Amino acid sequence: METSLPPSAALGTLELPAIQLKPQDRSHRGRNAIFSLLLSLAVIAAVVHETSSVELRRLPAMIPASPGFWIVFAASYLITPFSEWLIFRNLWGVPAAGFFALIRKKLYNELLLGYLGDAYFYTWARRRVALVAAPFGAVKDTAILSAMTGNAVTVLLLAIVLPVMGTRALGIEAPVLLLSLGVILAISIGAMAFRRRVFTLPREQLWMIGRTHLARIVISTVLSAVLWHLVLPGVALNWWFYLATLRLLVSRLPLIPNKDLLFAGITVVVLGEERDIGALMALMAGLILATHLVLGALIALHDIVNNLERRS
Repeated sequence: METSLPPSAALGTLELPAIQLKPQDRSHRGRNAIFSLLLSLAVIAAVVHETSSVELRRLPAMIPASPGFWIVFAASYLITPFSEWLIFRNLWGVPAAGFFALIRKKLYNELLLGYLGDAYFYTWARRRVALVAAPFGAVKDTAILSAMTGNAVTVLLLAIVLPVMGTRALGIEAPVLLLSLGVILAISIGAMAFRRRVFTLPREQLWMIGRTHLARIVISTVLSAVLWHLVLPGVALNWWFYLATLRLLVSRLPLIPNKDLLFAGITVVVLGEERDIGALMALMAGLILATHLVLGALIALHDIVNNLERRS
């Protein structure tokens, strides 16, 4: 007759592996803080380098004294990170702190390396938000839809503007314009043809992202027109709306060199004289660079303080 050992005796015959409890490794947080600090310092260096190409002496005299100008300028600068925050709040429930992470994303993309900001935001979100499945796919889909929405707006504007102005008034040779249009259409059609492989998110969320990008483009164009009117009020606001639309069209066309110079030529055709358009564009570029510098310095200071607090 076989007898079974009591549970305590059975356990006594087993050699259980020793369990060693180690403190949680948080060294990656220190590395992330140092990396963020290096990126912020790189932003400051990039801005200082870019300011050498901007004529700054004439700019202060052109800035309007009204607070309304600064309100519109702030709205114009923040519209892109705010629209992206709305998108990712809808997708992931990103908190208010995500808005500041998206400002970093804007700085890194515009001043350092394209899509470096997207990689930073993806890393930030993975550490702080309970992400749904395929979080990288959401970042990818958002970036692709931003480009596709811009392409769709460009094609629509071409269909409206070309019959009115023609290629000569736009200052663009017909073959170059057709080739640029072909590139835009090829990219958009290709993305739609392979959308099941290209996109990760469901259709409802893709439509939400597309609508948000379209609203951002429209609002940004309107804010640009209002800003220019506040700097040069001698030109009627409706003309600035028209020119802001043309600038959006020119900026979105690929294969077009010297886009700022081309836009200045368009304004001469439309308004009949230069009207300090070159100085106006320099003013906007200088203010944006100055804002990049201020925000980059604040972010770098914030990273330094946080790094010191972790080490203390």
